[in-house]
Amino acid sequence: MAGSYEDRDGRIWMDGELIEWRDARVHILTHALHYASAVFEGERCYGGKIFKSREHSERLRKSGELLDMEIPWSVDQIEAAKQEFLEANGFTGKDAYVRVLAFRGAGPDMGVSARQNPVRMAVSGWEWGSYYGDAKWQGAKIDIAKWKRPSPETIPVAAKAAGLYMICTMSKHAAEAKGCSDALFMDYRGYVAEATGANVFFIKDGEVHTPLADVFLNGLTRQTVIQRCRERGLVVHERHILPEEVESFQECFLTGSAAEVTPVAQIGNDWHFQVGQTTRDIAEDYEALVRS
Repeated sequence: MAGSYEDRDGRIWMDGELIEWRDARVHILTHALHYASAVFEGERCYGGKIFKSREHSERLRKSGELLDMEIPWSVDQIEAAKQEFLEANGFTGKDAYVRVLAFRGAGPDMGVSARQNPVRMAVSGWEWGSYYGDAKWQGAKIDIAKWKRPSPETIPVAAKAAGLYMICTMSKHAAEAKGCSDALFMDYRGYVAEATGANVFFIKDGEVHTPLADVFLNGLTRQTVIQRCRERGLVVHERHILPEEVESFQECFLTGSAAEVTPVAQIGNDWHFQVGQTTRDIAEDYEALVRS
């Protein structure tokens, strides 16, 4: 599907009703546009069924709570809204990417405080192939971001909040300018953290190593992959990883709802990895799971 995302056919679920895609608009004084008071979920739909749909809906509400923004739809209502959207757009039995967004709208407040403004919600989605294109098979090339994931004392790290992605956008732009697919963050302490929209894993001598999710979002795909690896008998280490350790790893891959399981061939100029059998096995296992 080409062209601007605002100029498409279809319907979007917004504040309790389905409206025409091109009519899904908000006022310029929407609080979220000025102060990033928004949370969201990105979800993959396989054959008409959203993988871990309820967990995504639960996390959306939790993210709202962490931003002091109570979402006035229950988990069951969010689930129903997503299903209504899928059916209205002919995604039943098809693959799609679903985006659920909750945000503070325009209202009596137009400053940092927005307690009087309504919390709104929308469900949209589209057909979307591999997030990293051919990198899904060949291995992605990753830049190293100049920004760092901040301390959990400064941001709500457990929230999937729009404002936390500002440094992700800047870092991804810088990476793409270098011919890379993504960028890897270190955290404020200097440990390896995550990519701009995906968690990172490494493999050494058949064992899996992944950064401890103590300053970034503990992704649902990350949790799923860790569980599946352990069920397959693989040893998984969730720990702090220093940059100087990275060159000793043999394989690397990224995980996320959009990224799924994507192998990495290179990080920066100095760290190179093989797209090895362990990574391929994990990717194939994940693909089988989401389509089961």
